Order: sequence, then structure tokens, then C-alpha cells
Amino acid sequence: MSRKVVLVTGCSKGGIGFHLCERFAEQGCTVYATSRRLETMDGFKHSVEKRAMDVTSDDDVKLVVQSILEEQGKIDIVVNNAGAIAIGPLLDVSLDQARKAFETNTFSVLRVAQAVVPSMVERKQGIIVNIGSIAGNIPTPWNGLYCAAKAAVHALSDTLAMECKPFGVKVILVAPGGIRSNISTNQATTLELTPTSIYKPYFDRVYERMHSSQAEGSMPTDEFARCVVAKALSPNPPTYMSLGSNSRLFAFLHWLPHWLVLWIIGSKTVWRKT
Repeated sequence: MSRKVVLVTGCSKGGIGFHLCERFAEQGCTVYATSRRLETMDGFKHSVEKRAMDVTSDDDVKLVVQSILEEQGKIDIVVNNAGAIAIGPLLDVSLDQARKAFETNTFSVLRVAQAVVPSMVERKQGIIVNIGSIAGNIPTPWNGLYCAAKAAVHALSDTLAMECKPFGVKVILVAPGGIRSNISTNQATTLELTPTSIYKPYFDRVYERMHSSQAEGSMPTDEFARCVVAKALSPNPPTYMSLGSNSRLFAFLHWLPHWLVLWIIGSKTVWRKT
């Protein structure tokens, strides 16, 4: 059997994408790692091809996907992992910040899928793995843009799964809980409430939310990557999987009355002032 060809987005060192590439390569796959800058992907232990690609650029995505198809003749698995948190009270964020959050977390998924799936349809096989979030199932305060963007990813994934099934293309939605990565570090230096913000008394709560996924008990990135890769390469991959800290809690909350869920999460993260 020919080696599986895998394309992963958002592969800067220390993140989920970086570890996914290592695990796919460990399993004998031909792996293409992408990030906006090549130097952010230094340090792979296994053989991984690196490509500079901005997932918010139509031209970048098309060029990179086409180059891989020309080199390999196929892409078996694409992992839409690129994303960024967007911490801050919704009333304080600008519309430009909102657009960037959706460009990075949501529109990139559709952009990459539209570039890759036609080649999968021709071969009547392929797998799309979309990295969502448990926050896409149940929103949390102080990270509303990210929650909304990931909720949209979940809807896109479910729809793609139904629309692609007749053509032999499968879609896996992964909803991570707390996974150790560099996602919060990348925004830590830019978090700042406006001087006139009505949420200044809650700044510590906002800051805590930014780092909550990296708290004690979060799943090691390598362990998460091994689980996802094993499922993606299995004969019958699932359509949905959720793992990481708080994933079981959020699964339980999903079955509670909506008003009660909002009360539980709000009482823990909002209504307690600094």
C-alpha cells in the first residue's frame, strides 16, 4: 500500500499541529506541515516536509495544495488545526478582531476543504479532520469570539460530513478540552482591556480564562496527537471525538437545561469579581 499523504495546518513548534505531524510521520505517512513562517516549525524529529502557508489567504492555500498534489498525486488526510484564541469581553472587541478570529478559526477550514476535497472526490476516498473545541459546544465567558468561531466549525464539519459521504470522503470533528500547547502564550502579551472598559474589575477573571486550558490536569499534547492520529488512520474512523481536560464535564453539561449550564459556568467565571 502507498504511504498516506497528510497535510496539517497550524504546525508551529509547541502546538497541537506540530505533534500531530510527528505522530503521522511516526506511522509512516508522508507529512506536510504548514505555518505562516517556516522558522516556527523547526525541530521535527521525524521526516516532515514544511511549507509556508497562511490559511487566511486563498492564493496561499491553493498554491500549497496544488504543489502537494503535483508532487504526490494525492492528499489522503487533511487536518484543519490552525486556530487562535481571541480572549476578551465581547463588548470590548473590535469588529476587525472578530473578522480575524473567524478568518483564522472558521473560514480557513472551509478554504482548505474547498481546495483539497475535489481531489479526494476524484479518488472516492479521503479524510478531513477538523479541530474544533469543547467551547464550540458550550460557550464560556471572556472567550466569546473563539467559542462562536469554533461553534461554526462544528456546524461546518457536520454539514461537510453529510455532503461528502456520497463521494467516499469522511469528516472527523475533534473537540479538544484542555491540551497543553502554546495557544495562550501567543496572546498573553497582547491581552489588554481598554481604559474605559466596564470589565476592568474582572481583568483577573479574563486573564485566568486565557490560561485555563493550560491548567494542571490538561492533556499532554503528544498523548492527544497519538489518540487523534490512531483514529484518523483506523479502518473505521469516528465522525466525532472529544478528549482533554474538562471534555467529560462539558459532555455532561450538554445534557443539562440550558439555563442551568449558563448559571453554572457564569457563577464560576463571571459573577465573582477580583
